[in-house]
Amino acid sequence: MSVVPAEVLPGAAPAVDETPATDAAELGPRARLWPSLCAVYRAQLSRARVARIPLLFVATFQSIGIMILMRGVVDGGDEARAVVAGSSVLVVAFVALNLLAQYFGQLRASGGLDHYATLPVPPAAVVLGAAGAYASFTVPGTVVTAVFGCVLFGLPLAHLWVLVAVIPLAGAALAGLGAALGLLAPRPELATVLGQLGMSAALLLGVLPAERMPEVVRFARDLLPSTYGVEAFARTFGESPDWAFVLGDLAVCGVVGVVSLAAATWAYRRAAVR
Repeated sequence: MSVVPAEVLPGAAPAVDETPATDAAELGPRARLWPSLCAVYRAQLSRARVARIPLLFVATFQSIGIMILMRGVVDGGDEARAVVAGSSVLVVAFVALNLLAQYFGQLRASGGLDHYATLPVPPAAVVLGAAGAYASFTVPGTVVTAVFGCVLFGLPLAHLWVLVAVIPLAGAALAGLGAALGLLAPRPELATVLGQLGMSAALLLGVLPAERMPEVVRFARDLLPSTYGVEAFARTFGESPDWAFVLGDLAVCGVVGVVSLAAATWAYRRAAVR
């Protein structure tokens, strides 16, 4: 004779669990900013590595071509310094402003923001991680452009180390602006147009010597985030650079970068809840 448990017989009442009910599982702690930023940065860097490298070559060749054209007009002096510094920062503008505006515009249109909204990642980590990844691609192109420009115009190479500060500060300011434009644009096509217009402004207002511009254009130039990075880099080409002014320009560029990244974070929050 076999013994069958009563709970498996037809019509038998289900067994009642005598153990007390446990509380619902608690959610895990919210992800911290720095680990989340590093994770987004690595993901964006590996994703964009293949697609963005050809565009980086385009940005570098574009800046080098502009300097070659300007060589027939500018001989040296302050104008040559402005051309080399502006062309070098233009590589940063092409990637950090133009391409990032296109990326966030497409991300918003395709519903990609919904994916990030479901992750326990702070909005600032998404913006800073993507901006940092795109700005990282500008380092080799900016260095190559600066070295080529110094050789072309006969400028000293001794203070090129200042690019260590110019690239991240100008990149942060331009990347924040590009991300904000892409997130606030209602259509991805408009985000592309705004990114192109921003890069054109960096080209015209950053490369051309300020002394030859009208007063109204100079005022618009002062409003461009990359202007202070250009000014800081151009000052280092002098025989005895005034480092107080260089640090001042870099400080202004850093403040503008913080403001533009904060605006991009706000734009991300606004786009993610819609």
